[in-house]
Amino acid sequence: MVLPRSMRLKGHRCFDHIHRFGKRYHGSLMILRVAKSKPILQKSSFKDGNPTACKCAVAISNKVSKKAVVRNRLRRLIHNHLRERLFQDSAQIKNWLLISLKPKSSDKSTCQLLEECDQLLDAADLLL
Repeated sequence: MVLPRSMRLKGHRCFDHIHRFGKRYHGSLMILRVAKSKPILQKSSFKDGNPTACKCAVAISNKVSKKAVVRNRLRRLIHNHLRERLFQDSAQIKNWLLISLKPKSSDKSTCQLLEECDQLLDAADLLL
């Protein structure tokens, strides 16, 4: 299975769109926001040749951990998990996702974080 190289969501207009029009799914460790994609807001969405590719962002504040190393490890972990889970079937991928971790999420095990991520993705009907 070939995974897309870039699934990173960037640009303040994209985040504004997600916060205004996105649907929220709450968990005990994180919040998932899902909005229909609007490729006009992100110029780089056409560069990779697939304008409907899923774009994701993971927001981790200093309240989760004061150490940047811990925050970056969590961000990479969640991005890799999303890449594996969302690109198994590319038919439903026309969404932008924003995952925000709640404070003290770094105290939990990675297994608990990924299980809750799957539960939220399932609640949003993004998994098969």
